[in-house]
Amino acid sequence: MKNILLPTDFSENSWNAIKYAIRFFEKTECNFYLLHVDRLDSLAFTDASLLLNETIIDKVYTSSSKQKLRSLLHRTTKLTSNQNKYKFFTLTDHGSFIESIRKTVNEKHIDCIVMGTKGASELDRIILGTNTADVITKVKCNVLAIPENAEYVTPKEVAFPTDFSLSNNLQVLKPMADIVERFKTNLRILHISDKEDDLNAEQIENKELLEDYFTPNPYSFHYLKNKKVEDAIECFVENRAINLICMVAKNLNYFQQILFHSKVEKISYHVDVPFLVLHETS
Repeated sequence: MKNILLPTDFSENSWNAIKYAIRFFEKTECNFYLLHVDRLDSLAFTDASLLLNETIIDKVYTSSSKQKLRSLLHRTTKLTSNQNKYKFFTLTDHGSFIESIRKTVNEKHIDCIVMGTKGASELDRIILGTNTADVITKVKCNVLAIPENAEYVTPKEVAFPTDFSLSNNLQVLKPMADIVERFKTNLRILHISDKEDDLNAEQIENKELLEDYFTPNPYSFHYLKNKKVEDAIECFVENRAINLICMVAKNLNYFQQILFHSKVEKISYHVDVPFLVLHETS
């Protein structure tokens, strides 16, 4: 049984992530937790002492969120007839968004967080909203980030950008291996470099470890030379019709160009291709 956390702010963006999650885990037994966090700094109290009164907070503010969650739960259960394998729960909290996520991950033994990203507009093309970026970098839990324009398709082509810098714990790759096996996916392991140098000894050893780990599932290695990682990813995603991009959190510093630009001008894949970011949890 997998435990999936679905944070929601009741926006269409978060609703799209919920729809994607229901389809993505279609043949898996899951507990889905719909979580809404009310931020204390948004409460319209004039008396600061009232912020400390849990009863008032619950009656004045959180009760409205609970009503919205009940409506969302009803709407969500209609997405599937898979009632034997799915169970749904609603959760509310108030205060720090990240602390609430961390607490829920620990208490409910969450395997994956599925949440929407802030999409792109003509005025401000943003890859990830603040909440999603914070969850990816500050919470040790796998995160599936769904762009607001992403429509679910079976992930038959998955890209795994890597600099061949691996930890000793290859179990971090298990969710990706499970996807490859479950969907009969073609895994495209992608190395991007701005130099002409060959792989060093450590990189070669790690490449061989990946070969052993993903055998006998279908995979292939691809090598691109480009000074801009985002341009290389853009080209690869389009040419290969990639449905999902997987990355290991350990490599986020290397791939921060992909996820954490505040603004981009030419990148288009981020508006419709989901990201799965894998964390070491032990």
